[in-house]
Amino acid sequence: MTTLVFFGCTFIAFGPAIALFLFTIARDPLRVIFLIAGAFFWLVSLLLSSLVWFIAVQISNKDSASQQKGLLIFGVVLSVLLQETFRFGYYKLLKKANEGLLALSQEDTMPISMRQLAYVSGLGFGFMSGAFSVVNILADSLGPGIVGIHGDSQHYFISSAFMTLAIILLHMFWGVVFFEACEKQRWLSLAVVVTSHLLVSCLTFLNPQYEGSLIPAYLIVFLMGTWAFSSAGGSLRNLKLCLTCKDKDFLLANHRPR
Repeated sequence: MTTLVFFGCTFIAFGPAIALFLFTIARDPLRVIFLIAGAFFWLVSLLLSSLVWFIAVQISNKDSASQQKGLLIFGVVLSVLLQETFRFGYYKLLKKANEGLLALSQEDTMPISMRQLAYVSGLGFGFMSGAFSVVNILADSLGPGIVGIHGDSQHYFISSAFMTLAIILLHMFWGVVFFEACEKQRWLSLAVVVTSHLLVSCLTFLNPQYEGSLIPAYLIVFLMGTWAFSSAGGSLRNLKLCLTCKDKDFLLANHRPR
């Protein structure tokens, strides 16, 4: 049963993201490079936030439960703000890199558009975030021990997998909306991205009341997905054409930047 839980939760958490990678990124070396770079930027943001949180814990009163809880909340907020700061820094770096690629290219168009970069970098952020969110949980699912034996929720692993999936998808959607907002200087949109990221991260404090965290998180996934789809130039018409396999030039299907 534990092996079944392990592979089931892994498929739930990473299945859609891996499918997106294989179908839209894996065949293009340039996109793979930008995805790995995005994952690295997220990793650096985690390193910095972990360092600050570690120092704060060491100088705090470890016997004070309220103080430790406050530090946990501080760590989550700091991590989110650093992630979004590094997302902005990565956007600025990609902007410069794209200009350099255009200068080296023999064509009049950029080899990869900012919309594609937003999608690829967002998925890179999501992959690394998901890995750090669920890897230790997946390892624990192999035992020893049985979840729920002392009256705790038996849905711990499956709920963690669905929350990880939501976070991965959200990073992808946040990346698209964030880059579009930076391109058009829509600062309110940037604030919405940061606020929704903070909200989803803080929802985890409601666990083990998983319905209190998963339902709002997936509502935000739906809203941000719709917004990202619109920001990427999507419409009901081309969505219908895509679903019926009649539009071969939909979003990332065509390698030419849009």
